[in-house]
Amino acid sequence: MMCRSLTLRSFFLIVFFTTCVRGGDVNDNLLSSCLNSHGVHNFTTLSTDTNSDYFKLLHASMQNPLFAKPTVSKPSFIVMPGSKEELSSTVHCCTRESWTSRLRSPGHSYEGLSYTADTPTEIVDMMNLNRIDIDVLSETAWAESGATLGELYYAIAQSTDTLGFTAGWCPTVGSGGHISGGGFGMMSRKYGLAADNVVDAILIDSNGAILDREKMGDDVFWAIRGGGGGVWGAIYAWKIKLLPVPEKLTVFRVTKNVGIEGASSLLHKWQYVADELDEDFTVSVLGGVNGNDAWLMFLGLHLGRKDAAKTIIDEKFPELGLVDKEFQEMSWGESMAFSSGLDTISELNNRFLKFDERAFKTKVDFTKVSVPLNVFRHALKMLSEQPGGFIAGNGFGGKMSEISTDFTPFPHRKGTKLKFEYIIAWNQDEESKIEKSSEWLTKFYDYLEPFVSKGPRVGYVNHIDLDIGGIDWRNKSSTTNAVEIARNWGERYFSSNYERLVKAKTMIDPNNVLNHPQSIPPMMTWKEIYMLKEL
Repeated sequence: MMCRSLTLRSFFLIVFFTTCVRGGDVNDNLLSSCLNSHGVHNFTTLSTDTNSDYFKLLHASMQNPLFAKPTVSKPSFIVMPGSKEELSSTVHCCTRESWTSRLRSPGHSYEGLSYTADTPTEIVDMMNLNRIDIDVLSETAWAESGATLGELYYAIAQSTDTLGFTAGWCPTVGSGGHISGGGFGMMSRKYGLAADNVVDAILIDSNGAILDREKMGDDVFWAIRGGGGGVWGAIYAWKIKLLPVPEKLTVFRVTKNVGIEGASSLLHKWQYVADELDEDFTVSVLGGVNGNDAWLMFLGLHLGRKDAAKTIIDEKFPELGLVDKEFQEMSWGESMAFSSGLDTISELNNRFLKFDERAFKTKVDFTKVSVPLNVFRHALKMLSEQPGGFIAGNGFGGKMSEISTDFTPFPHRKGTKLKFEYIIAWNQDEESKIEKSSEWLTKFYDYLEPFVSKGPRVGYVNHIDLDIGGIDWRNKSSTTNAVEIARNWGERYFSSNYERLVKAKTMIDPNNVLNHPQSIPPMMTWKEIYMLKEL
């Protein structure tokens, strides 16, 4: 979801020490005792007081207020490790005391999986694990997975003017979860996904063992780079490859208010431009309709000077009608702030920014063929019937088409033209709109089905969608044949890479300690384990 309309920063402090409140539940006491005995004291427990420290922490980086409602189930524990060793001990204790672990880095899960859970569940908040070490000489960086994308961009920009990184738009997204799911962004057409540029990682497995790339093995290292977050273990840190950028590059952001007919024509033309431009150029779009007044905001980034950028747009997309003053030259770091809707680079370093405090729900699609003009027209008319509805689009092509579908678990490579995101948002106090908004989004999604990917209709794990299905891991009867049940979403997100992900899960977390409703399951039967050995 593109970042919009900034608000004031949160007051919440990163250092958050509290004494565990020991209730009557034996499981709570056992976990508390284990954490304390291993030197992990920075945690809090579920409270009935909504003004308690527990709720301040729970809501500190929550990006979707839909999941802040009192009726939504909450985790029993929130633990904030401050070191690799504390993270290892936290995971070890959770496994020993038979708790489910969820990781928050820092809280952008579209389905709220990083801050909601049925008890007994422990949220491991990575907020204090946000250190970044830039090595300009080797053109690499180590980033703890609690670091946000904004903090990562800021650290790079403070260290060099000629290196950057390829990842997403919103600066408050956690690098840990973003990279775990792939990580598409403004430079993906030039350099691929964030996960494509990971060269090492530190993983804490479900037993608390600390593993680097060599120790975890090829299958697990492959799986953690795009196979989804919170499944394989706890990623302590990523080692990423920094990428060459010019000292000055060019950006533009322009909004066109052209009515439904005009917007339909612009979207129709944009789809032919977005995936066919030179890989140094990316043009994304966000649109909506107010009454009959349709608007489209185009965001462009060119890894070159503005004269070249204007020449390319004038030739490839003259319908935009951009004039010279709309092209701005700036450093890579400044362009990351600009793309996020921020005024200064320093704002990238604020992990508590709130971009849109409305509740929302989204769905995502990929296309392999062009969408007809009349389909865009009808889609915009549907948007006019639903205030708070938006559509966002990104072009693929370029480097994305050159990387093999099995290089990482993210399979949407050659032949994929566009990624569309459909968004519906409503004010927090409009409780009555939740069901109606969700129904509208489903209707919009269903309408577009004939014009997007098929067999199956594919998705993206970083835009997780529980409407596809899920497994209740507490109910043993529902986990029978879990590998086949999970294929429903596993093949949508990962295509033919799903089988190798199951193999990796069985190797690294055979007891399924780290799970969520759409996590990759391990093989559960002796027959399945035998089949695994034959792969």
